[in-house]
Amino acid sequence: MATVTQMKCACPDCLCIVTISEAVMVEGKAYCSEACGKGHPNKESCGHQGCGCC
Repeated sequence: MATVTQMKCACPDCLCIVTISEAVMVEGKAYCSEACGKGHPNKESCGHQGCGCC
């Protein structure tokens, strides 16, 4: 049995892969940043190079 340690950020527009142990967890979903976890209320991006999630 394999253990999953990484997954795509739960933000639908984000391209980031997040390590679950380091993720920002919101309602059981793993996000790569506070911005993604909060739903981009101020239209800020996650800040990771190459990702244009917002």
